[in-house]
This record gives sequence, structure tokens and C-alpha cells, in this order.
Amino acid sequence: MFLGEYIHTIDQKRRLAIPSKFRKTLGKRAIIAPGLDDCLVVYPQEEWQKTAEKLESLPNGQVNARVFTRIMLSGASDVELDNLGRILIPEHLKDYAQLKKNVAILGLSNRIEIWDEEKWREYKKKTEKSVGDMAQQLGI
Repeated sequence: MFLGEYIHTIDQKRRLAIPSKFRKTLGKRAIIAPGLDDCLVVYPQEEWQKTAEKLESLPNGQVNARVFTRIMLSGASDVELDNLGRILIPEHLKDYAQLKKNVAILGLSNRIEIWDEEKWREYKKKTEKSVGDMAQQLGI
């Protein structure tokens, strides 16, 4: 299980060290894909398979389903953790999420999100105030 928030840097070669607490669960290979809200999402291969199956089951006759599936699947990349626990962020995904040097790495149970640190701080500040209302609406 992935939990927590970590700030790391992307080096000049687009390599990002995955927090050591996440590495065992992630394994040696993972899938990185476009996420929602201008971030990236990293899945262990087994979790990605579940996500891909959900995407494949969407009705191909619906425009939104086709578009969402195209963006998610065509943007996804297989990545390998090197001996130092780093992954190489593909250029198109780095651009998609507008990642600069500092990034926030978030553990969200079955997946990891990668945000530009500044964008994460703004998003978090904007949304934290309404978490109580969201919990009430979701019945939590």
C-alpha cells in the first residue's frame, strides 16, 4: 500500500527517485500514465492491468469513453526502476504534467501520483478547506 507525501527532484536526465517505502510494493517495473488534474500516475503492473481492463470495458461508441481511453492508454509507458530506485519520466509525460525540478510524490493506496510541487501545493491549499464537505457528500 502506498501512503504519504514526499518531495523529490527530477534530475537533468528526467530520472526521479521513488521513495524507498514505495519500492517493494511497486516492484522492478511499473506503468506511468497521464493522471487527472495535470499529474502523472504510477501503478504496479498488476494494478495497471485492472485499470486497463476497466478502460477496455468502456463503451467504444461513446465519444468520452474513446477519448479517455486513448489518452490514458496511448500516453502510458512501461518504466523500470534502476538500482537506485529511479524511474525515467518520458518527455511527453513530463510535459503533460508540466513537471519542473521539484515534484510531490503521493501515495494513494494502490497507486502513486506525481505532481509538480508548486501545482500540488496550490491544489492542496485550494481543496483542503472543502474536505469536510466532500466527506459529508460522500457519506464518509
